Amino acid sequence: MKITVTPDVFKLAQVFTISRGSRTEAKVLTVRIEDDGHVGWGECVPYARYGETLESVTAEIESVKGPVNRAGLYTLPAGAARNALDCALWDLECKKASKRAWELAGLPAPKPEITAYTLSLAEPAEMQAQAAKNAHRPLLKIKLGTPDDMARLEAVRAGAPKSTIIVDANEGWSAEVYADLAPHLVRLGVALVEQPLPAGEDEALIGMERPVPVCADESAHDCSTLSKLKGKYDVVNIKLDKTGGLTEALKLREAALAEGYKVMVGCMVGSSLAMAPATLLAQGAMVTDLDGPLLLAEDRDTPLVFDEAGVHPPCAALWG
Repeated sequence: MKITVTPDVFKLAQVFTISRGSRTEAKVLTVRIEDDGHVGWGECVPYARYGETLESVTAEIESVKGPVNRAGLYTLPAGAARNALDCALWDLECKKASKRAWELAGLPAPKPEITAYTLSLAEPAEMQAQAAKNAHRPLLKIKLGTPDDMARLEAVRAGAPKSTIIVDANEGWSAEVYADLAPHLVRLGVALVEQPLPAGEDEALIGMERPVPVCADESAHDCSTLSKLKGKYDVVNIKLDKTGGLTEALKLREAALAEGYKVMVGCMVGSSLAMAPATLLAQGAMVTDLDGPLLLAEDRDTPLVFDEAGVHPPCAALWG
């Protein structure tokens, strides 16, 4: 078994801004695992918010010596390195067995799911223009996270009066700002608010009125973090780069649903290879947010299909 990791860069279609900064390209790591004449691959996006860099994640991946299986990857922490390796092993298993990933996972064949399309954080007039340009999309996600977000909310709603809107504050609000905004979220028809408070300060959500469902993102990683969400959140955002791969993500989805949470399936900004395994998770989710490839100016050779039905499952040539 041979494991290789290579960095890849995908240019973005436009500057992408959240409350923590801006970027013009997606820097990812591609892992390939070769065994018995077959090659499986996966992708991860190292994320600085979680202390990851391209170099540190590459070192984690290179620390794994084959042969290895998915269960054996749990010596690595939940995060980007384990994700790329886990997804590559799923793809490898599919190729060896000549089966699709959902068959190996014992799941029904996946169908297209409507995905959110993310509007970058900007001044209100620019966000209104972004919203108007994408008003044909059924679900828009707004990046917020400043004390001056009310004007941005109003602007996006004016630009896309018929779209469902979800809001991602990226930990950028205080409890006071969130409490002040909450009634306006209802008035403007916002369907979900994602991670309004910093992960280390979300105890303030306990007992706070939540007129709009509140989703845990930075506060929710793998199954071990689920117990810390009680009384604070209504929805759990599952991302492969947080769970450390599809194997743990499937367990987290099952556990979260069993405890009464709804599920959102999200992504970092990556290529179609990064989104492909997550399409299995997204089946029946309250919110699917797998728009990474839609934000890119370039993609993998066999990209995912996005149309009016949503994001389609991958073809076998891409993954799984």
